[in-house]
Amino acid sequence: MTVNESAENYLETILILSKSKPVVRSVDIAEELGFKKSSVSVAMKNLREKQHITVTKEGFIYLTDTGREIAEMIYERHELLSAWLIQLGVDKTIATEDACRIEHVISKESFEAIKNHIN
Repeated sequence: MTVNESAENYLETILILSKSKPVVRSVDIAEELGFKKSSVSVAMKNLREKQHITVTKEGFIYLTDTGREIAEMIYERHELLSAWLIQLGVDKTIATEDACRIEHVISKESFEAIKNHIN
């Protein structure tokens, strides 16, 4: 299940928005990420073709099981790495930015080792 960083970010954003909104639409994603709606529409088409999301005729976006699995993995990495870096004394803004970059490239094995070490 190889997904590029951009797709992972979109899936994570859909997951985060779905926690605070009853439904997620392309415009919500565009506002959250600061992207043009046209760019988000292209990304949603790609995610739909890869069966990571479904989109209703009303434009409501839902994660499929595979999309949710990817989004939750990235979100868990982001939350744990951000908190860990902050705990180590890194400024919150820098920790969040670094965690966002690390979450996409760290191997499952390394992440699990960090997680086990922290817990």
